[in-house]
Amino acid sequence: MRVLYFGTYERDYPRNSQVISCLRGAGVEVVERHAQLWEGRRHRWSLGLAAMLRIAASETRLLFGRKGAFDVMIVGYPGHFDMPAARRIARGRPVVFNPLVSLWDTLVGDRARFSPGSPAAGVLRRIDRIAFRRADLVVADTEQHARYFAETFDLPRAKVEVCLVGAEDRVFRPGWQPPGQFDVLFVGKLIPLHGLETILEAARLLPDIPFRVIGSGQLEHQLRTRPGNVSWAPWVEYEELPAAIQEAGCALGVFGTSDKAARVIPNKAYQALACGTPLVTGDTPAARELLADEVDALLVPVGDAPALAAAIRRLASDGELAGRIGAAGRATYEARASEEVLGARWRALLEGLLAR
Repeated sequence: MRVLYFGTYERDYPRNSQVISCLRGAGVEVVERHAQLWEGRRHRWSLGLAAMLRIAASETRLLFGRKGAFDVMIVGYPGHFDMPAARRIARGRPVVFNPLVSLWDTLVGDRARFSPGSPAAGVLRRIDRIAFRRADLVVADTEQHARYFAETFDLPRAKVEVCLVGAEDRVFRPGWQPPGQFDVLFVGKLIPLHGLETILEAARLLPDIPFRVIGSGQLEHQLRTRPGNVSWAPWVEYEELPAAIQEAGCALGVFGTSDKAARVIPNKAYQALACGTPLVTGDTPAARELLADEVDALLVPVGDAPALAAAIRRLASDGELAGRIGAAGRATYEARASEEVLGARWRALLEGLLAR
């Protein structure tokens, strides 16, 4: 099987690099046809004239790029603008959309970059609808997202499948040990989805426990008044993340209260599980698809800083519990989200599509 991974997708984003790695590990030949657009742009999402011209130029490069044979095309994330070009290039061969998110849901519903009634919101709705409906198969990251995509874009449920996100096995490996000094790690974009305000309030309730925040984004201003036990680094190199995760007393997932937050399992959660680091994350329908409270993670009500603080305190004061949660998290990762497992899942989805 030969797969063309296609579009303006962000090459270094884990959902893309990990899917390509999974497929190659499963014996699938993967070639790429990529036009740079999103890399290196901190505030990526804009619908102004300059942004539209950049998008148009990238789509033109895709249309006239190097040609080659393939059996099935996968449009990577974020590939919503790429679907019209993808259908032309595919020439009747199956097109799989790996969207990760809805643009409208992300930029209007979750991040509030555009108001729901604005012209920009209407444009995003239309781009979403065109992208999702032109795919032969949509691969979502959770059952919650699959249901949302099918209902929102009026897709047959059989046209939307699920493959978890996972982590890159070559990068995130088991290595957690009980730290000499327990600290808490949060890694990720500072956007409403992640519940930064809840994390900072939990830190205020635990002044004797250090918190480390790694990331930048929309809500950086909340860190200007962070408590004294919270340190902040806007960025670390990706290859340095495993050590940071392995050295933490526990890692945090997402605690936002938006509808989208209830539908996702973030990269950081899989990375913590892969490293065997105890994970604390929001108790959401998506989290329950993979995790069980008190078994392989501690799940707490979203937006509830006292509950989050209590869970962290438990892990800090009970080394046996922390070790058990971390080990069970790694076992769950190996059984449900390793590259071997996800590679087999992706290959099966593509083979099933080709057999139709």
